[in-house]
Amino acid sequence: MMRCLAVDDEKLVLDLLIDNIRQVPYLTLVKTARNAMEAIEILQNEPIDLLFLDIQMPRLSGLQFLKSLPDPPLVILVTAYDKYALEGFELNVVDYLLKPVSMERFLKACNRAYELFQLKQKTPDSNPPKALPDFFVNVEYSLVKIMAADVAWVEGLKDYVKIYLSSAPKPVITRMTFKALEEKLPEPGFVRTHKSYLVAAQKITAVKRDFVMIGTTEIPVSEHYKDNLRKILNISGE
Repeated sequence: MMRCLAVDDEKLVLDLLIDNIRQVPYLTLVKTARNAMEAIEILQNEPIDLLFLDIQMPRLSGLQFLKSLPDPPLVILVTAYDKYALEGFELNVVDYLLKPVSMERFLKACNRAYELFQLKQKTPDSNPPKALPDFFVNVEYSLVKIMAADVAWVEGLKDYVKIYLSSAPKPVITRMTFKALEEKLPEPGFVRTHKSYLVAAQKITAVKRDFVMIGTTEIPVSEHYKDNLRKILNISGE
């Protein structure tokens, strides 16, 4: 459901707008306001997804009000004047409706807003987990910088590990324990598939019964790690 606020200084127009909103199944009317100052107070206290906004209002016009909002909701302008259309769309409004508004035209604008609303709901969080820091490893008496985002998979070999990078044809071989490297590349970005293999989850291109694929490379998956792999990749068992 989209939570709506309707703002218009004319009571008759506001009543018609309320009636239209109540006929659209995915809209719920939270509040109404007769001017921009009332609307500001409501926005400060209520989460609003969609704003139906008149332009010609006393003290502060709808466009002035909209420009004052640091993070406005989706907006549909409802007005008797077509001369503000260009300015309205420059403010990224969803639609510009001219009074009197037919139900068909009103519903078309609402459908457009609902599509944008659903798209925003699917958008990844604006504060995603921080990227893993890059790190250095010893390679033949030198320190080599490894970019965590470049790591495709890691193979453990006793006291050595091979770090396979997306950007290089040959692995970086360094003397360190598998556990120490695993601490630098933790879940959920990297997942154990085997006691000797650690894989970048985002780089897995296919999952088979007993191995995963990164491109054309097969990486073994042991029974012990299958459940955890499915959990991190959000896939069901066989």
